[in-house]
Amino acid sequence: MGLKSFELIIRSEVKAHRYLVRGCWKRGYRFCLRCKSRRVYRVRRDKYICCNCRYEFSDFSGRWLNKAKISARDWLWLIKLFELELSARKASIQLGLSYPTVLKCYDIIRRSIVADSRDRRLLLSGEVEMDESYFGGKRKGNRGRGASGKVPVFGILERNGMVKVEVIPDVSARTLLDMTVKKVRRGSIVYTDKFRSYDSLMFCGYRHLKVDHGKRFVTGKVYINGLEGFWSFAKERLIKFHGVSKEKFPLYLKEMEFRYNNRKNNLFELLTKKICNLVANLL
Repeated sequence: MGLKSFELIIRSEVKAHRYLVRGCWKRGYRFCLRCKSRRVYRVRRDKYICCNCRYEFSDFSGRWLNKAKISARDWLWLIKLFELELSARKASIQLGLSYPTVLKCYDIIRRSIVADSRDRRLLLSGEVEMDESYFGGKRKGNRGRGASGKVPVFGILERNGMVKVEVIPDVSARTLLDMTVKKVRRGSIVYTDKFRSYDSLMFCGYRHLKVDHGKRFVTGKVYINGLEGFWSFAKERLIKFHGVSKEKFPLYLKEMEFRYNNRKNNLFELLTKKICNLVANLL
């Protein structure tokens, strides 16, 4: 969303609230969050009650955006600054909000991204690149697969499609194979480097083609340059955070996956829809 369009929806708190409400209720139809009945009526300005189970709720009840008690305008501003990759520290200065509040809201946005990605279980297919990378600060000693103290990340990229990444405990053949079976359709063509942990793919219904990065990076259509591009994309952005804890790292990684897969789409609208989603198991 361009800045001129954004300016229109944040012109007042009422307009901002209406924009978020439209993201919460598909086609404007409200229903009870507990029993799913559509027999609800307004009891106060922003409260509704279910005729069936008598449950009382608001437009934002049970949703990600209700986890932070800030105004609708502030929420939209934070989504916009998150889209523009402004740090939480700078966003807090620009909006006059406390740093812990902005940090919490950014965390909510990232968690909504992760929750939505778990609901999308589409298998990748066709021509697929696979590779693993290692994230962490500079360390003495070996780099790459021999590095110590770094977090291994497994990536799968569907050519002309999307990328999926996951933090993994190790790079053993069993771990990589389990991840592949969960995310890639059998019969797909899989391109990797010559790391021995990928050798078992050919026995599990995949056509496995390898390129030796010690000699060349491309052999015809056999290459993993697409994933190398994603690793550069992710690491360049993660450096800006000046260190991420191991506990929060998966959230940041999924943010990078989301940004890469939607780099040609309207991120603001997508992020707004995600924080307007219901939180699983909240009620």
